[in-house]
Amino acid sequence: MGPWPIHVSCGEPLPHLSIKDTPIETSSAQYILQQYTAASGGVKLLSSIKNSYAMGKLKMITSELETATRVVKNRHASKAAESGGFVLWQMSPEMWYVELAVGGSKVHAGCNGKLVWRHTPWHGAHAAKGPIRPLRRALQGLDPLTTASMFANARCIGEKKVNGEDCFILKLSADPQTLKARSEGPAEIIRHYLFGYFSQRTGLLVHMEDSHLTRTQSTTGGDALYWETTINSFLDDYRSVEGVMIAHSGRSVVTLFRFGEVAMSHTKTRMEESWAIEEVAFNVPGLSMDCFIPPADINKKAMMMGSHQAKAAALEKQDGQIGDNVLWRVEV
Repeated sequence: MGPWPIHVSCGEPLPHLSIKDTPIETSSAQYILQQYTAASGGVKLLSSIKNSYAMGKLKMITSELETATRVVKNRHASKAAESGGFVLWQMSPEMWYVELAVGGSKVHAGCNGKLVWRHTPWHGAHAAKGPIRPLRRALQGLDPLTTASMFANARCIGEKKVNGEDCFILKLSADPQTLKARSEGPAEIIRHYLFGYFSQRTGLLVHMEDSHLTRTQSTTGGDALYWETTINSFLDDYRSVEGVMIAHSGRSVVTLFRFGEVAMSHTKTRMEESWAIEEVAFNVPGLSMDCFIPPADINKKAMMMGSHQAKAAALEKQDGQIGDNVLWRVEV
């Protein structure tokens, strides 16, 4: 249910369609995004949304585990599936809160516009590293304006048929500075790509592919391990809610591939989630900033670190390490 790897702001206008001195891949992407926002309800209507609420149900399946010597498949995947639900609240600018319950476990995550935090049964409450970012679940057909802003600097790299639908493909690549900022401790993110597939017939987003590769160096001097995570999300059943086109169902397939210097060390896990949206509402009365306050212990730690981070950010900007490039981030 994580956040996308890019920092975007709905308050920032989408780039104007420009042909002169603009590569054809970039101008084509801008045109595709204009068609997408128009098909989703139009910039004027989408910009009038100050907050939103969504509730849905989901089903999670761990269907396959592959090692160097064998493949273990879940023969009764439908019976073993874990069912649950989620509630999502969003508020401009850049605030969100999600609560997900599945298989007897509950996960909370949120962003108050200044920091991203999450609370899980296995790690407790903790702040996420890096700048704020949008929530993946909101971008799966629930928040067209943020989705368009996220792809604002993308390139159109071609066409492909997805589930019988002819689509344009937009691609984003994280730059080296962003990858370095997102790396933590012995874990180094080597690359991160994001692809969006937009229907040529409807203009809507029907498929997203998110892929990143991380290298983890052993602290004991052993061989490095590599983790390649790929998430393919398919969006379906678009219906109008108060004039906004919302995807009411979909599924995501997550593949986690671990490999190292030794050929026999690799493992591959494949998981699948399907979801259905039951309720959506915009501009909900009474929703305030108080609904997005982080847990007390996280807020206290953030305040203690705030001064140091502000100084570090100022130094980085002076050194020219932070420019006008889009900062990739994705959460939860």
